[in-house]
Amino acid sequence: MGTRIKTGDTVKVISGSTKGTTGKVTKVLPAENKVFIEGVGNRTRHMRRSMYRASGKKDIQVGIDASKVALVIDTKAGTTSRVGFAKNNDGKTVRIARQANNREIK
Repeated sequence: MGTRIKTGDTVKVISGSTKGTTGKVTKVLPAENKVFIEGVGNRTRHMRRSMYRASGKKDIQVGIDASKVALVIDTKAGTTSRVGFAKNNDGKTVRIARQANNREIK
């Protein structure tokens, strides 16, 4: 079974402090069930000085749980959908949008 959200998809955050934010997925960690979205999850890490680096602040990006995002199927209207899987005519497993009458996701 493949992942429901893939790198390059446009998603909308559906819960949490950044609810309603839309962005493009930059990285997916399926083992941890995390997705990294442009403009969401930016944090500042305070780094201690070590032998190899200077102390200071470092900007990092933190992933959010994949269950907190929904796939955007129409960017103009901003409509979202759950993602399912089905076999197409060639016998290949493809992702389908449940709220769009099981239309295949490109």
